[in-house]
Amino acid sequence: MPRRARIKSQTNIYHIMLRGINRQQIFYDKEDYCVFENILRHYKSICDYRLYAYCIMGNHIHLLIQTGSVPLEKIFKHIGSAFVYWYNCKYERVGHLFQDRYRSEAVLTDQYYLTVLRYILRNPVKAGICRHPAEYPYSSGYEYVSMNPHLTDTEFTFHLIDAEQLRKYILEDNDDECLEMSERPRRRCSDAAAEELIYQEFGSFSPPVGEAKGQQRELLNESIKKLINSGISIRQLSRLTGISKKLIENALKK
Repeated sequence: MPRRARIKSQTNIYHIMLRGINRQQIFYDKEDYCVFENILRHYKSICDYRLYAYCIMGNHIHLLIQTGSVPLEKIFKHIGSAFVYWYNCKYERVGHLFQDRYRSEAVLTDQYYLTVLRYILRNPVKAGICRHPAEYPYSSGYEYVSMNPHLTDTEFTFHLIDAEQLRKYILEDNDDECLEMSERPRRRCSDAAAEELIYQEFGSFSPPVGEAKGQQRELLNESIKKLINSGISIRQLSRLTGISKKLIENALKK
C-alpha cells in the first residue's frame, strides 16, 4: 500500500514525533540526550529551520519546528542519519533505530500552536517523570520559564503570549491530544454514526462538490479531513455522500 502524502502546512510549522523502533528505549544516559540536542543545534543553521519546542523522552522525541528553504523530509534525513550513525557506533549495533518515518501534523493556527507547545513541554509531567516542565532537563521547559533560550527559538511564542501568561497556561489542567502514541487500530464508524457526523459537518448528505471553488473548496477539503479523522473510511464517505474517492484522496493530500 503506498504511503499517504503528508499534509503541507501553510504556516510551515509542524509538530513532529520520532519514536524508537518497536517502542524500544533509545536514550540511556546524559550523553545520548546531549548528542541529539547538539545535532538539532547543528542542523538548525544548515537546514534553515526554527525550533520552537522540543522534548526528548526515553523512547520518543517531540519537536515543534518551522521550516524554511529546506523541505521537512530532508531535514529529518540529515538529523536521523547523523544520530543513528553516532548511536550505532557507540552501542556497537546495526540497523534502524527509529520506527518507520517520523510522524507529523500541520500547525495552522496560533491557538493550536500553543496547544502543541504545552503538550510537548508537559510530556515529562504526563509521564510522571517530574512535576513541572521546567524540571525536565531535555526539553524547552526550562528555557521558556527562565526566559534564557539556548537551543529553542522562543521569540515567536512570546509574540503570542507573555511570559507570565505562558507559565500559567503550561500549568493548566488540560486534555490536550497531539500525535498521541497509541497505535491501536481506529474503530470503524457505523453508517448511522457516520451519517450523523456528515450531516453535522455539511448540513446535508449531498454537499455541493461541483460548485465548490477557491475558499469553498478549501473548506470542503478541511471537512473531508475532519470526517476521515473521526473514523469514517474513504469508501464509506464516498458511498454515503456521493463524493468521489479520488476527490477525497486528493483532499487528504492538501
